[in-house]
Amino acid sequence: MTTHNIFSGCGTALITPFKDNGSQVDYEAMGRIVDRQMEAKVNFLVPLGTTAETPCLSDVEKIKILEVTRQHSSCPIVVGGGTNSLQQTINSMKVLEPFGPDAFLIVVPYYNKPTQRGLYEYFKAVAGETDKDIILYNVPGRTGANLEAETTLHLAEIPNIVAVKEASGRYSQISEILRNAPKNFSVLSGNDDETLSLMATGASGVISVASNVDPVRMVRLVNALQADDMSTARQLHYELMPLFRNCFIESNPIPVKAALAIMGLVENSLRLPLVPAGETTMHIMEQTIQSLGLQ
Repeated sequence: MTTHNIFSGCGTALITPFKDNGSQVDYEAMGRIVDRQMEAKVNFLVPLGTTAETPCLSDVEKIKILEVTRQHSSCPIVVGGGTNSLQQTINSMKVLEPFGPDAFLIVVPYYNKPTQRGLYEYFKAVAGETDKDIILYNVPGRTGANLEAETTLHLAEIPNIVAVKEASGRYSQISEILRNAPKNFSVLSGNDDETLSLMATGASGVISVASNVDPVRMVRLVNALQADDMSTARQLHYELMPLFRNCFIESNPIPVKAALAIMGLVENSLRLPLVPAGETTMHIMEQTIQSLGLQ
């Protein structure tokens, strides 16, 4: 079993690059994207999460994405493995486990709207099916259910549940987790724009969407926060705020893919039901990356 402290700092929720109007995964572009993350010295990578359009990927594609990420990466890899069915989540972990994930990111089951008791029993059952570490992922805006602080803290007592990615936007809830979590349990910001406030009050890092676009500044921001250099952290936070905001003017990962396409790193290709950014978003992302000196 891995140790929790490798899941701190800046982790990138990687996009999945497509080609041929979304019909094929662009594995060459995937390798280049990971190389760019390694050059920026990100602390860990998160393929096959929300940002990766994972529900639209086949098992064969998922395995190959994980293999390419592993080949190009020298840091820990946290792989998205959650679905809204216990059996499907277990199957997903069994499929991906032989290909080198260091941990699994397991999202709150979406659509079903489980109770807190149901969530506890689900995550407990998931954790019991693997020797790998589990990071809980709370994103009620996507799932329709919130993992409450009391439930998270109860789950933190399970040895291989080592962290939570908190994207609820509920600061009081996250603060309660930070205040009462066991020493070996990490809280990771799931929203880029909350990285400063959460790390200033005890979070261990962030799983970032924006670091697909500007990994260098995101790593600097997180490093400054870890060093309690609040002056540098505030400066970087405000530099990055337009990127944080504009990455979500349409559903993630539409704006991020637009930015990476403008930068010449990927084709601006998504899989339905997601479609490429509209003209207004393209213009906004062009301005955003120019203001950051990325083009």
